[in-house]
Amino acid sequence: MESEIADLKEQVSLLRKEVSRISDEAEVRKVHFKYGYYLDKCLYNEVVDMYADHPDTYVEFLGSRYRGKEGVKRLYNGRFQQTFVNGRNGPVRGFLLDHIMMQDIIDVDPSGTHAWCRMRALMQAGTHQSVIKTHPRGHVQWWEGGLYENEYIKENGVWKLFRYRYFPFWHAEHEKGWSLTKENYIPWPSKTYPEDPLGPDEIIEQKMLWPDTRVVPFHYPHPVTGKQTKDDDLRAPHFGEDVSKAEAPLTLALPEGQTRSGAGKTWTSEGSVRVLPDLVQNS
Repeated sequence: MESEIADLKEQVSLLRKEVSRISDEAEVRKVHFKYGYYLDKCLYNEVVDMYADHPDTYVEFLGSRYRGKEGVKRLYNGRFQQTFVNGRNGPVRGFLLDHIMMQDIIDVDPSGTHAWCRMRALMQAGTHQSVIKTHPRGHVQWWEGGLYENEYIKENGVWKLFRYRYFPFWHAEHEKGWSLTKENYIPWPSKTYPEDPLGPDEIIEQKMLWPDTRVVPFHYPHPVTGKQTKDDDLRAPHFGEDVSKAEAPLTLALPEGQTRSGAGKTWTSEGSVRVLPDLVQNS
């Protein structure tokens, strides 16, 4: 009888952990989806509030990083808010910026305080012809496809965006499609803050825009083999060209000054390793 009770207690403990993990995964998914809904309507104050107050918080975007909560504010309340909606918090008539978030893969560590998410975004953006003379973008319409490889943390019991990496993979003007998109469709930042009052805190070498088709690294190993995808397989040489001549693989490396106390460790769930050892945050 005692052994049966002990077995039941162990099963209940395991079930509690599993329920907590599934619940945390659902909450992280909701956090990102809610972020997307705010972003769609240029509610940048609400977007900024989705980010953690942790000093290691950052946004990696278009070959640059905006670091800390102040850097996040500079990107959303500064660059985006000023450019798209003339400084207001909320939409302006005739400007479209819809982000469809999908294909999410979320993993939460055993502590229930750190999570990773790979997700795809498909954006439709542009202006209505009725605002050609009033909106600074004139009359434009374009598509954008991108990938997130983000990290999230739980602060005071609430899941928040932490390390945000967005790779806008391709752009296409609606009339022409993606095959005629000019290279470097969006100009890379060339100046940092404070030289550029709305600029990033640092320019990084890692840049990718269509027709560059390198693989955004996976935060997880292969679910069947348990292996990490080889660096050379993440590169994208020209057809028939040796991979050694292609651009270096993209990485999920942390910026200078940030570390992972759990790096090199592994943890499993549902019988498989969930996150690459190099990316494990907590010891």
